[in-house]
Order: sequence, then C-alpha cells, then structure tokens
Amino acid sequence: MLLIGDYLPSMTVQTTQGIKHLPEDYKGKWLILFSHPGDFTPVCTTEFVSFARNSETFKQLNTELLGLSVDQVQPHMKWIEWIKDCLGEEIPFPIIADPMGKVANELGMIQPAKPSATVRAVFFVDPDSKIRMILYYPAEVGRNMEEIIRSLVALQIATENKVAMPANWPNNELIGNQVIVPVANDIEEAKKNAEMYEHYDWWFAYKPLES
Repeated sequence: MLLIGDYLPSMTVQTTQGIKHLPEDYKGKWLILFSHPGDFTPVCTTEFVSFARNSETFKQLNTELLGLSVDQVQPHMKWIEWIKDCLGEEIPFPIIADPMGKVANELGMIQPAKPSATVRAVFFVDPDSKIRMILYYPAEVGRNMEEIIRSLVALQIATENKVAMPANWPNNELIGNQVIVPVANDIEEAKKNAEMYEHYDWWFAYKPLES
C-alpha cells in the first residue's frame, strides 16, 4: 500500500483517452488521481459532474485529473456518453480501465472486504511524481470538491514557500490566512524567528504569505 512520500509507481494504463504512461505523462504537473466504486452509480455520477465543472480550476492550478475504477473501458465510455446526453456535462479527463484490478491493488484502492470495487481514494501527486496527500472516503459519502481544491492549493503554497498551513486555512481561528514558519532547530534560529515574525512562542511563529 502506497503512503505519503512514496513515488507513484511506473505503469502503462488503458484509459478512455488512450494509453497513458504513469507517471511520465504527468511529469511537471500536479496530478489528482482518484478512484470510484463503479460506473453508472449515483454518488459517483455526482462526483464526476463536480470534477468536470471544476476542471478549469484544476487546469489553472497546473493540475491534471485522472479517474479510475475496476470497470472495462467500454462501460466507462458509455457512462461518459450518458452523463453528456442526460446531464449535459462533458467529462474532459481520462478514466483508467482496470477490470483485473491490477492498478487499483498496486495503489491500495481496493478494500479486502470488497475486492470487486475500488474505494473513493484521492491521490495528490506533485510534479516530481511524489505522493503528497491521500484521502479515502466510504462508498456512501461523496467527495467534497472544495476541500480537494483547498488541499491542493495549500500543498502548492507550502511546497513553493517552505511553510506549513494551519487548520482550516485560509480561515484559521488563530492566525487567519497566514502561514506557519518552520519550527526552529536551534537556539539562534529560534531567537531570529522571534525577532522576525509574530509568534505565540518560539516554536509557533507565523507570517503573512507574501512576506
């Protein structure tokens, strides 16, 4: 089972938009790789519509979307067609067909108690192909797109600025939309942080994002 900090394994997959090579085809971009229990299911349909309607936001964040389930490619294609015809929504991103469950098993997206379906997993993969965050949802609860986007933005900012993000960022109860300065590793650095930044203590300093 893959963990945060692991690299996305190399694999060649069949998708609704042709063959994809992971992670090579997504180098230099962020990737949201997500699995769903099955095509033609109501919760999954609502999720795919939400991903589609937010696809431009992901694109602006230099992020590609890639779905996956243990269905064959033809059901994927028919489901996409149904969503377009019946709901008026074009699905712009590819979906991996994984009828044997090989990809899903390698990524830890299969529950042992229900091997015939993938869980609702979300993998946040950075431009260097490293897995930075993993979310799991049960079959009966759909994903929150606002939280996925919030988490993606927070990860990107934390990575670029070498800071940490507080709870509920950008609406944290203590420091609002400010970010947390890395904890000092020695006394001199602790003193410097206390002089440069606002703080509750030497181990809890924070600053506006722009400074």
